[in-house]
Amino acid sequence: MLETFTADTFAPRLHERFELVLDDRRLDLELVEVTGLAAGGAERRAQFSIVFSGPSEPVLPQRIYRLEHPEIGAFDLFLVPIAAGRYEAVFT
Repeated sequence: MLETFTADTFAPRLHERFELVLDDRRLDLELVEVTGLAAGGAERRAQFSIVFSGPSEPVLPQRIYRLEHPEIGAFDLFLVPIAAGRYEAVFT
């Protein structure tokens, strides 16, 4: 599923809520940024990044998390903390 994602997958969902599944609980994250990074080649998609904002506690370590969105569905995404309560995923 991740291989089909593009910046256009996320851009219309800016400021929408995504649920992060963390063991036995769920955290709400808001999609706050979608940024194009570089054009893709003939066989590669354009690179982009997305940034989520969430609660400042707990601080989530960088790792793969399960995210859920009512339109996109459930997917696993590698998130990196970039500031208190902010997490980035980069698609290459």
